[in-house]
Amino acid sequence: MAVPIPDPYGRALQRSRASFGDPLAPSIPTHVTLVPPVRVAAGALAEIEGHLLAVAADERPFPILLRGTGTFRPISPVVFVSLAIGMSECENLERRIRRGPLDRTPSFPYHPHVTVAHHLSDDLLDRAFKELSEYEAEFPVRGFSLYEHGVDGVWRPQRDFAFGAGLSA
Repeated sequence: MAVPIPDPYGRALQRSRASFGDPLAPSIPTHVTLVPPVRVAAGALAEIEGHLLAVAADERPFPILLRGTGTFRPISPVVFVSLAIGMSECENLERRIRRGPLDRTPSFPYHPHVTVAHHLSDDLLDRAFKELSEYEAEFPVRGFSLYEHGVDGVWRPQRDFAFGAGLSA
């Protein structure tokens, strides 16, 4: 589950990721992860989608402002674009999604971000960090998406979950 980054920002960040030599750039749409890929039984998908519908129904749109870069080094070889606005809303979504049929203990503490370089040499990670250090984009978030992480490594959108379906006017 992830918040897709809309175009033109998503496409531009994906091109940047590719320019750094990240082989995952064409396989993963630009996004803010809410819950990383998890293996689930095919029969569980209906329950999971019902859970995601319920989460989205009670949420309201919010802005995200992407600004500058950060890194998880030395723990993990990742450079990302940071969220200056929208971090707490993404944290709330992650907590709510990670209940019920998706109740799992995360491998790392949740930190909303947009990956732009992953598992590259230190020189390329440094380049990504520097080149996108002044990056800025703002857009509204009106929902999130469920992706399938294929055996080929490609993330494919399966369903969108719009915010507010359960809110009264």
